[in-house]
Amino acid sequence: MLYYQKAAQAEALLAETNLDAWLIFARESVIRPDPGIELVVGVDVTWDSAFIFGRNGQRVALVGRYDVAGVRESGLFPTIIGYDESIRDHLIDVLRRLDPLTIGLNYSLDDPTADGLTHGMFLHLCDLLADTPFPSRFVSAAPLLAKLRSRKTPAEVERIRAAVAVTEEIVDLVAQQIRPGVSEAQIAAFVHEEFRRRNLASAWSWDACPIVNSGPESEVGHGGPRNDIVVQPGHLVHIDLGVQREGYCSDIQRMWYVRRPGETAPPPDVQRAFETVVRAIEAGAAALRPGARGYAVDAAARQVIVAAGYDEYRHALGHGLGRACHDGGPLLGPRWPRYGKTPEMHVEAGNVYTLELGVVTAAGYIGIEEDVLVTDKGVEFLSTFQRRLWEV
Repeated sequence: MLYYQKAAQAEALLAETNLDAWLIFARESVIRPDPGIELVVGVDVTWDSAFIFGRNGQRVALVGRYDVAGVRESGLFPTIIGYDESIRDHLIDVLRRLDPLTIGLNYSLDDPTADGLTHGMFLHLCDLLADTPFPSRFVSAAPLLAKLRSRKTPAEVERIRAAVAVTEEIVDLVAQQIRPGVSEAQIAAFVHEEFRRRNLASAWSWDACPIVNSGPESEVGHGGPRNDIVVQPGHLVHIDLGVQREGYCSDIQRMWYVRRPGETAPPPDVQRAFETVVRAIEAGAAALRPGARGYAVDAAARQVIVAAGYDEYRHALGHGLGRACHDGGPLLGPRWPRYGKTPEMHVEAGNVYTLELGVVTAAGYIGIEEDVLVTDKGVEFLSTFQRRLWEV
């Protein structure tokens, strides 16, 4: 059902993004996946394959003989053309019949989820269509793909919501494992066992999901949890984890403070840092609404951190969340060169984002991450906002 919804959405986006046709060109997609295929095709291909979406509901699949059955079973393409020796003549015939003046291809300078067409396949496509007018009509399909990925259907939102819910169940169990003497790696192993028990995939690479940090000596980043760092009294314990459930991801961060003997609450500097992070996420959430530009949402949160005297975080406030943990589309980030034009894009209703940031303290790293849905009126938290520093 989701593939039908996304295929229909893609057709509607053609006119909105000034495309006459969208052409996904791929081969050996198991080895070299194209993010566009996973959105609207749902089956893998072997030989040169072209999936064409045209205005007025035209959908054509051109695939090798042995891929025809799989594409037919998907029910997504009314017209399926199989071939043996070369896709060339069939592809030219279809394009001549449709005669699109603009043909969107999956390449992008800024968005990896819109950059599935390799350079080699682009050259190959141009060679196949040599002596025709069609290569001169190629443009980037990145605007279409950004909207297709980021405008979540109600069914997609429900899958993300379910992924978040099961992640929070695992977090509740993790809390029981946090105690002095337990290593970061042991906490991660417990999470992995819960993933296996529930038949869940990790939202990003297994070895680094979850990220676990205990205390000031633990390096914050995408590295794996360590055996030689153990939870100690006075440590902040930070966990960043996400699951992939029914093809959709969650991504949240949670915090604990391990009290020293005689302590009844976290130290004032730790509490102040945590409250600052919460206020920054609240500021970002307040700025996140349809029509806002990504960089403006990031700035609303970033200025809270800086005004409180902390170093600004060195990443975006939030990324799209969906089929991938980093799901493309508008980015809630600063206007840094590495992000290209994605922070300039406008937020839309139906987008799902993370809101994540943190600061460093003498007790360790404090980072919170929430998952939110953009609505017509603002945001809905899909995760349960951690407004209180949990204590052990």
